[in-house]
Amino acid sequence: MSIRVMLVDDQVLLRTGFRMVLAAQPDMEVVAEAGDGAEAIENLRSTAVDVVLMDVRMPRLDGVEATRRICAEPDAPKVLILTTFDLDEYAFSGLKAGASGFMLKDVPPAELLGAIRSVHSGDAVVAPSTTRRLLDRFSPLLPSSGNEPRNKQLERLTEREREVMLLVAQGLSNGEIAARLVLSEATVKTHVGRILTKLGLRDRVQVVVLAYESGLVRAGGGSAS
Repeated sequence: MSIRVMLVDDQVLLRTGFRMVLAAQPDMEVVAEAGDGAEAIENLRSTAVDVVLMDVRMPRLDGVEATRRICAEPDAPKVLILTTFDLDEYAFSGLKAGASGFMLKDVPPAELLGAIRSVHSGDAVVAPSTTRRLLDRFSPLLPSSGNEPRNKQLERLTEREREVMLLVAQGLSNGEIAARLVLSEATVKTHVGRILTKLGLRDRVQVVVLAYESGLVRAGGGSAS
């Protein structure tokens, strides 16, 4: 079955470009378009969508708030935030709102298509290096915290799971974590899955956000002492 995509952007020309790229794929179909977040939410009431490509700056209802409302619904579609380098703060807010990742608007078509497929299959699409750069820049905007994490859910983690979570939050890939902890990648993947389940998170992007907000990780990627 084709991946059903909705394009949300107030610029018709951009939507047209994305639609042309997606229409050429045998496994994708653009089933809806919207010029702002409010229209996107309205469309979802009558149209089944798997992945939403969401702009951030739009009239009426911006992409961040639209993402928050969409992701709060049961069986919500996956959301990819579309941004530019000078709007990283919107991307970060979008990730906190529940988006599964973010991409630049000038991303090469092959990367965009790969990201849509990854998100549809349940993966996040924020590269570790990009996660690191984004959070290093905007973590000062997060609430400050003491040495102990505020989130009681973190107490459910084993020592090894907490160790893995810290490395995920520092932007390391599963392979890098495996090398650091002398584990197999399959074992690391299992640990990440358990972390997501215990903390009620959807993907490793939300692990990163929670780790920063809880004070486990500081700006610059270091763990809190």
